[in-house]
Amino acid sequence: MKFTVNWLKEWVPVTASVDELCTQLTNAGLEVERAEPVAGSFSGVVAAKIVSLQPHPDAAKLSVCEVDAGPHAATVVCGAPNVEPGLTCPLATVGAVLADGTEVERAMLRGVASHGMLCSVAELGLGDDASGVLELGAELEPGVDLHEALALPDVAVEVDLTPNRGDCLSIRGLARELGVLSGAPVAPPAMDAVPATTETEFPVHLANAAGCPRYLGRVIEGVDATRPTPAWLRERLRRCGLRPIDPVVDVTNYVMLELGQPMHAFDHDVLAGGISVRNAEPGESLTLLDGRAVVGDASTLLIADAAGPVAIAGVMGGERSGVGAATRNVFLECAFFTPLVVAATARRFGLHTDAAHRYERGVDFQLQNAAMERATRLLLDIAGGRAGPVVEAVSEVHLPTPSTVTLRKARLDHLVGESIPGAAVTRIFERLQLSPTVAGEGFDTVWTVVAPSHRFDLACEEDLVEEVLRIHGYNEIGSRVPQARVPLGRPPATELPVARLATLLADLGYSEAITYSFVDAKTADLLDPGSEPLRVVNPVSNEHAAMRTNLLPGLVQALRRNLARRSDRVRLFETGQCFRRDAEGVVQTTLCGGVLHGRRDEENWTNDDAQVDFFDVKGDVENALALGGRDIDFVPAADPVLHPGQSALLRVDGQDAGRLGRLHPEVEAALDLPTGVFVFEFDADAALAVRRRHHSALSRQPSVRRDLALVVDRGVEAGRIEAIVRKCLGDIVSGVRLFDVYAGAGIDADRKSIGIGLTFQHASRTLRDTEINQHVEDTLAVLNAELGARLR
Repeated sequence: MKFTVNWLKEWVPVTASVDELCTQLTNAGLEVERAEPVAGSFSGVVAAKIVSLQPHPDAAKLSVCEVDAGPHAATVVCGAPNVEPGLTCPLATVGAVLADGTEVERAMLRGVASHGMLCSVAELGLGDDASGVLELGAELEPGVDLHEALALPDVAVEVDLTPNRGDCLSIRGLARELGVLSGAPVAPPAMDAVPATTETEFPVHLANAAGCPRYLGRVIEGVDATRPTPAWLRERLRRCGLRPIDPVVDVTNYVMLELGQPMHAFDHDVLAGGISVRNAEPGESLTLLDGRAVVGDASTLLIADAAGPVAIAGVMGGERSGVGAATRNVFLECAFFTPLVVAATARRFGLHTDAAHRYERGVDFQLQNAAMERATRLLLDIAGGRAGPVVEAVSEVHLPTPSTVTLRKARLDHLVGESIPGAAVTRIFERLQLSPTVAGEGFDTVWTVVAPSHRFDLACEEDLVEEVLRIHGYNEIGSRVPQARVPLGRPPATELPVARLATLLADLGYSEAITYSFVDAKTADLLDPGSEPLRVVNPVSNEHAAMRTNLLPGLVQALRRNLARRSDRVRLFETGQCFRRDAEGVVQTTLCGGVLHGRRDEENWTNDDAQVDFFDVKGDVENALALGGRDIDFVPAADPVLHPGQSALLRVDGQDAGRLGRLHPEVEAALDLPTGVFVFEFDADAALAVRRRHHSALSRQPSVRRDLALVVDRGVEAGRIEAIVRKCLGDIVSGVRLFDVYAGAGIDADRKSIGIGLTFQHASRTLRDTEINQHVEDTLAVLNAELGARLR
C-alpha cells in the first residue's frame, strides 16, 4: 500500500516527523518499505496557461507558445507533442532551478527567443515520464507557485502489509490505525447521502449469494467523461502508484485508495436487462479491459447482463461495457465479494489487480453504502450528471458474522512474559473498536470482544495477544535471556552433520543458496522429465505451482539471477528436501545439489581465462563424498537432462546416489542459459554416512613404484583398470595413481594410452624386484584377458 503523508494528514492530525511516523507504523506491524519525496528539489516554477500556439518558423518539431504566467506573458519555445491552447502546465521561469540542478536561462532556439521552459514530469522530479509537459488542472490560477499548486513538499510512503492486514489497504484504514497508536482523533471527510435526481434504475439480482452477499448499483446520467480530472485528484493517484485515465475511472480508483472499497463503472448504454451476479456457464468467454480473452468454468463468479458476461467479479471488468470518452450514462458497481471466491478466480486466470488484492484479503462488508455515496458526489462534482436511486441486493445470511473472541489475563501474561495492567488492555480494545466486555478481576480477568466488520484476522486468543502487544509496544516489554539446562549432544559415529558438508563446499569456493520448495511446473518437468511433481492446490503464483522433485530448478534460477548481474564466476550449492510420490504416498528425501559456471579461478594476472569443465565438478563431488570414507565410483550416464558426453552417474558403495555433468545443450537453450553450465546432485544421507574406520600401524618397509603405460580401447574406464589392479595385488599395493592419458600419433585411432603408477609396500618385509616383477606380469595378464590391455 502506497500513500502520501499530506493525504493522511487530512484524516488524522499527524504531528510526528516522517521518520517517526514510519517507525511508529513499523513497530505496530505495518512495515514501511520505503519513504521518498514525491518531487525533486526545484524553484522558480509556476503554473502557466498557454494562450496561443504557433509552429516554429525554422523547426518542424518545435512550437512557439505564448503563455500567461500571472503578472506578465512570456514566449516559450517547446517541443512537447501535447501542448495546445488552453492547457495549463508548469513553466520554469528564467533563473529557475530544475530537479536535476539545471538552471533555466533565456535562450535562442533556431532564431526565436525562449523566456523559460515548459516542464515535464521528469524535469520536476515527479516521475520518469518525459514524453510531454505535465498537464495541470484548468482551475489553477496562472502564476501560482507550483509547490502551492501541487501541495508540495510531500512524501510517498510504501507499506509492506502482511496478508492478514487488508484493513490497512486504504487511507481510511491507515488513519484509523494511526489514531489508535497516537490517540489522535480521526476525522474522515463528509460522506453525506446524495439524493436521487432521476428515477432511472437498473435491476440487480444475486444468483450466487454465497459468492456475493451484497451488491449495490447506481445509474448516473449525463456524465461528461471528456472533462479533465482535477489536478489534486490526478496527483494523489499518481503519487500512490496509479495512472490517471478519465474522470469516471479516476473516481473509482480514488475511492478504492481512500476507503479501501474497490468499485467499477460500466457504460450503462451497452448494458441490457439487468445485472446478475452468477457463475459462468461451461465455455462462456469474456474479453477483459486489457484485451485478454478468458474462458470461465462453473466456479468463476461473473457479473453479467442479459447479453452475457461484463466482468469477472472482484477482479477485472470486460471490454464490452468499459467506459470511455463517449460514455454519457454510467452504472456504478459497489459490492462485497467473498474473499476465497475472488482469490481462487484471480489465481486461476493469473490476474493480480488492485481490486482482487483487496477483495481476497477481506473488504469491510458494511462499507459499500458510504463508498457509493462518496464516489457519486465526486463524480457529479467533476463530470456532472444526475444520480439515480441506489439499488441494493443483499443476502444477510451469507454476510460474514463478526467473530467473538475471549482473552484471559493469565494467558496474556504467560505469552508476554510479564504482566500488562488490565486497565491498559481494556483501553487498547476500546481504541481498536472491539467493544470489550470485562469479567473477573486481577489474574482471573477475561475480556470478550467482537471483531469489527473491517477486521477479518481476529479469530483466536493469540490474535488478541498480538493486538495488545503491538499497541502497548513491543519495546515496552523487558528482554530476558531464557535459562534452561540443555544437555550436550553426542554426535553419532555413523554420520556427519550437514554443517560439515556445507563447510567443505564453502571451502571449495561455493556459496550456499536457499531456494523455494515450490517451483514452476514447466521448469520442474524440463529438469526431471517423466516425474509427476505434487501440485499445489492454491499456489501463490504459477512460478510456485509444484513441489520440487530435485534441487536443480531453484539453483538454475539463482544462477540466472547471478548472471544477470554480470557475475563471471558462479558456484552455488544447496541442501534441502525434495518430494516424490511412490506407492505408499509422498516420500521426502534430503539432497545436496550444486551449479557452477564461468571461470575456473578468480580473475587474476597470474591466472588464465580457463572455464570450468566436467573434471572440476567431478573433483568437487569426490571431495564432498570423501568425508565419510565410502567407496565412490562413476559410470556413464544416460540422463536426458545432462550432456551425453559430459555426465556421469554417482555410486556410493555400489548404490546409485546421484548425478553430475553439464546440462544438455537443449536444456540450456530452453532455460535461456549460456553454454557450459555444470550441475551435481546427490543423496545427502549417503554423503554424510560414515564408514566404520579401522586403524593399522604404518609400514616401516621401503616402498617401490612401478609406472605402466597401458594401451586399451577408448571406451575402457580408468576406474575399471584400477579395480582390477587392486583385486590382483591386494594389500601389497599401497597406491594406484593415474598420471597420463594419451591418444594420437603412434596409437590406433580406436585406442588410447593410460599411464598408471603402482606403489608396492609390504607391512612386514622388504619386497624383492623379482617378486614385484612377477606381480606386475600377473596383473598385466589379467588386464589383457579382461580388457585387452597391453604395454605400450
